[in-house]
Amino acid sequence: QVQLVESGGGSVQAGESLRLSCVAYGFADSTFCMSWFRQVPGKERTGVARIISDSGNTWYSSSVKGRFTISQDNAKNTLYLQMNNLKPEDTAMYYCAASFNPLCRTFMAREKYNYWGQGTQVTVSS
Repeated sequence: QVQLVESGGGSVQAGESLRLSCVAYGFADSTFCMSWFRQVPGKERTGVARIISDSGNTWYSSSVKGRFTISQDNAKNTLYLQMNNLKPEDTAMYYCAASFNPLCRTFMAREKYNYWGQGTQVTVSS
């Protein structure tokens, strides 16, 4: 059974750091992309960071570039998101996502992703 399980969310003060983890279970084939999205109530889920599985190339949204780092440990089937210098506007539910669609390498769009985790909440207070 394919499953993505996130962990590492929590409540922190502005300027602090968190590291999110996402463990992938049951994947028979290699993904094209692994990404992190986030969503606040009443708004669309938006892409935060993406890593292309074979090349390791990364992409970040402008709002997190320079503060967040996405990485993967293939031996552990784990995706990470290191979040530094957190801001109140980073408060959201964070989701891990996996794509078997090669277009994910070009388009950072939720419809290109096949599997999603259950989400982990990040709350940043000022």
